[in-house]
Amino acid sequence: MLIEAVAVVAADATAQLAWLQRYDVPPDEIALGFDDGFRLAGQLVEEGQLSPEVQPPLRTIDEIFNEMSRPAGVDRWTREALSTDAGWARARQLAREVLTAEGEADAPLPHICIVR
Repeated sequence: MLIEAVAVVAADATAQLAWLQRYDVPPDEIALGFDDGFRLAGQLVEEGQLSPEVQPPLRTIDEIFNEMSRPAGVDRWTREALSTDAGWARARQLAREVLTAEGEADAPLPHICIVR
């Protein structure tokens, strides 16, 4: 679940936009999915399923998304911001580093089920 969420964060803006459109979800769904997976990171490290070395970049991604979520950051959660915002670019770079470290650099974007 965490690797799938990180794969979405790591995808280039064009792929993220296509993924959002495919599932008809807003950009914040990328961060929400990451947050769900990130909550498991400590346990995954303890169980040996995740390298301890990836915890710092994962924490930084979480911090970036938290900072973007402040009231003044509402314009950072638009589809346009995916390709223009420095926070998205930094999160994307860090997510790619995590995938590479975990041997998942070619992880596909996940299929999701939306319940409405």
